[in-house]
Amino acid sequence: MSKILDAFLTENLEELKEAGLYNEIDPVEGPNGAIIKIDGKELINLSSNNYLGLSTDEDLKKLAKEAIDRYGVGAGAVRSINGTLDIHIELEKKLAEFKGTEAAISYQSGFNCNMAAISAVMNKKDAILSDELNHASIIDGCRLSGAKIIRVNHQDMDDLRAKAKEATESGLYEKVMYITDGVFSMDGNIANLPGIVEIAKEFDLITYVDDAHGSGVTGKGKGTVKHFGLEKEIDMQMGTLSKAVGVVGGYVAGKQNLIDWLKVRSRPFLFSTAVTPADVAATIGALQQIIDSTELHDKLWENGDYLKAGLKKLGFDIGASETPITPCIIGEEKLSQQFSRRLMEEGVYAKSIVFPTVARGKGRVRNMPTAAHTKEMLDQALAIYEKVGKELNII
Repeated sequence: MSKILDAFLTENLEELKEAGLYNEIDPVEGPNGAIIKIDGKELINLSSNNYLGLSTDEDLKKLAKEAIDRYGVGAGAVRSINGTLDIHIELEKKLAEFKGTEAAISYQSGFNCNMAAISAVMNKKDAILSDELNHASIIDGCRLSGAKIIRVNHQDMDDLRAKAKEATESGLYEKVMYITDGVFSMDGNIANLPGIVEIAKEFDLITYVDDAHGSGVTGKGKGTVKHFGLEKEIDMQMGTLSKAVGVVGGYVAGKQNLIDWLKVRSRPFLFSTAVTPADVAATIGALQQIIDSTELHDKLWENGDYLKAGLKKLGFDIGASETPITPCIIGEEKLSQQFSRRLMEEGVYAKSIVFPTVARGKGRVRNMPTAAHTKEMLDQALAIYEKVGKELNII
């Protein structure tokens, strides 16, 4: 290794560890369910995005195996050559049905969606208004587009209106987009889409909602746009297939001409091999389950409300969460990591989240209850939270 590179890495890794900002990765031995095993120890899992428990669903596993037998283990090419299998078209029709739009396009991941779609529509002649707490993939997608990025105060409609007025009336930009998470993943709060749509209509903004943590969770499972009944008002709905849907991949849904454009101009679609047939088949099955029944959705919210109430009663700062995502905001980074480690030692896996994922001094443990948790598991987790919280003088 280069001496310069070796010195750079050694010095900076040590700095991260000293500051409590180094993330230790804990390999899971077996399925990522309500109970997981790490280093041979069973733990109550409160760190998974598997909101509906579908990643271990027996019916979906069967569909994936059948797809392998029919199509093989890989798509064999990029979508624009001959990597588009008939099952990919079926998935995109199901996604459009799921999101209530004319059409949809699928990608290899949610991160890819934001890298693909934003830069395919926006360019250096344009401006993007972006909520200050938007996900990293949105930030990277905005940067890749070359558009002027204008940061908007979090959920501040007055700030959005003022900046939309300034951008659209300046004459500097051909197009102006406003982009927001549907559900903010670190705090669990929901975007004010009605307010956003009102301002977008006033200033002719393009609207883009990243619903990675809303798909399958809000709107009786159909997402945050559906939650507010705004399917006809939002230009671009983006989401992942790897969280509540339980598999892997992402999508953008909207009008047919938007999807047609993305299929010829979004680079991850054009230059990366298509999602595997097994994943596509499992995703179609998962979407159908969410469309057909709200049972898992309802159980998720029941468990989320139960855990939220329990943590709040114990005295933890859970912020302003409006969804099952429930942070315990600790503040100091090293204490956040210590709290997470002690929870793990006692039997709960709840990962600490620190800078740069959240702002400095806003370290937290983020709790992600799922439909697969039982009340007994949640009661056990709450008892451990109480013990460790008191031990570390957090509550």
